[in-house]
Amino acid sequence: MQMDEHTFRRHLRVTWAQFDFLLQKLKQHIQKVHVGGRPEVPLHQKLAMFLWYIGNQNSFRELSDKFNVSQSTAHHVILEILCILCSQTSSFISWPKEFEKATSAAAFARICGINDIMGAIDGCHIKIQRPIIRGGDYLNRKGFYSVLLQGIVNEKGKFEDIFVGPPGRVHDARMLRSSTFYSTWEEKMGEYQLLGDSAYCGNAYPFVMTPKRDNGALSAEEEARNLQISRGRVIVEQTFGRMKCRWRRVRDLQNTWLDIVVMIIASACILHNLCADPTDVCEQHPLGCPRRGDENE
Repeated sequence: MQMDEHTFRRHLRVTWAQFDFLLQKLKQHIQKVHVGGRPEVPLHQKLAMFLWYIGNQNSFRELSDKFNVSQSTAHHVILEILCILCSQTSSFISWPKEFEKATSAAAFARICGINDIMGAIDGCHIKIQRPIIRGGDYLNRKGFYSVLLQGIVNEKGKFEDIFVGPPGRVHDARMLRSSTFYSTWEEKMGEYQLLGDSAYCGNAYPFVMTPKRDNGALSAEEEARNLQISRGRVIVEQTFGRMKCRWRRVRDLQNTWLDIVVMIIASACILHNLCADPTDVCEQHPLGCPRRGDENE
């Protein structure tokens, strides 16, 4: 806890100010129950352990060695912070108000030249090991086992809505129909639309603007429109890339129960929103963080 700002951020992926903000959030919900035995792990150490865990792919043995606690304590701390953070999802990821929609629409008009666009939608694979029950459902078309994350982001690359947990075999369009957002899209969208890829083509998704399929006979106007949509839609792909690059645990969630997988992914989205800064440049990938070849096309 004596590190300078640059070193602290490099190790824990957050600034000191962001760390203090999370610490205050946790203090409001942490249950202080100590019935003897070894001293309770300080809250700031719990948070540092959690950020290290979700920002890296180290094992619990390595985590316990680094923070000088037992493996069982490390398990307990990570689960405790996961549960608290996920219970506060609405504080970090929420649907925009009307004036925020208008602000996003103006920004997207500048970015891609299309009016009345308030966000972009896409799906993302999160790699897992084959589940014991109905494992075949999680084998995706890329040839690995995964769960899906559906994200709707604004022009700044911040999540406005997430839906986590469908098996990797599920198509993006079906995932959208299964999401809580779909049942209330008319109320939430109003006069605005989202940008999406060709997976969302069809009359069931009038609120998603998609490119026309290139059958070799597109007009110059249609090709230009497709390019505009792609220019705006790339924001959601970049968001997934930045999230996976900063919170590296979600690159590959092996040896983890599915309910915990869902909480880890949701927590990564929460932390992404906390740290999201469109001007922030990744030291390792100044041209944009890769998604490691997991695109859901």
